Amino acid sequence: MQNKVSNELKRFNFLFGETGAAYHEIYLKLGMSDSAISILYAVLENGEKCPLQQVCHYTGLSKQTINSALRKLEAEGILYLERAGTKSKNVCLTEKGKTLAEQTAGRVIAAENEIFASWPQEDVEKYLELTEAYLIALKEKAKDL
Repeated sequence: MQNKVSNELKRFNFLFGETGAAYHEIYLKLGMSDSAISILYAVLENGEKCPLQQVCHYTGLSKQTINSALRKLEAEGILYLERAGTKSKNVCLTEKGKTLAEQTAGRVIAAENEIFASWPQEDVEKYLELTEAYLIALKEKAKDL
């Protein structure tokens, strides 16, 4: 069985890869690993304290990668974990972590917000709508694989 990659899929894959590479370059420029800044981003978006389960879900990183990055950030005094019930933990930023998060992930968030703000609102809505539709369809297709 031979599956031909359509021109649209080739373009999508190229854009998806280049977007990931652009983020990686930004993170390197900010002096952080992809996993560390992804965690800081997730916590910042949630307000200085974020359920660990949400960090895992939001970042899309494996539990092993997250745990490794968390241990490193904790050792550096950037964040700490606190119990949030019997089976849950929150990821919390220290004062040093709040400053670092704003100087790194906060700058990424600001740049992303500027990009969306520069687009007409209907384009933003359409982009998000199509991205969500693609994600839903992909999850459905994944069930059949």
